[in-house]
Amino acid sequence: MAARRGKKRALVAVGHSMLKSVYHVLSKEKVYRELGASYVNKRQGQKRKAYLKKELEKLGYTVQILKPAG
Repeated sequence: MAARRGKKRALVAVGHSMLKSVYHVLSKEKVYRELGASYVNKRQGQKRKAYLKKELEKLGYTVQILKPAG
């Protein structure tokens, strides 16, 4: 993000993310649990699939997502 928006904005974004995490831990009185990079990658893949499916449906296609055989 720093390359696109600048270092100051990137620092504010990281700080905001940390603050949200701390808020949720304290307000829900739960132990913080790191989800890890695999969780983030999985979520990004899910969001991308949903976005691309929606875009194709806007163009008039009927879309069915299937897992590859194997």
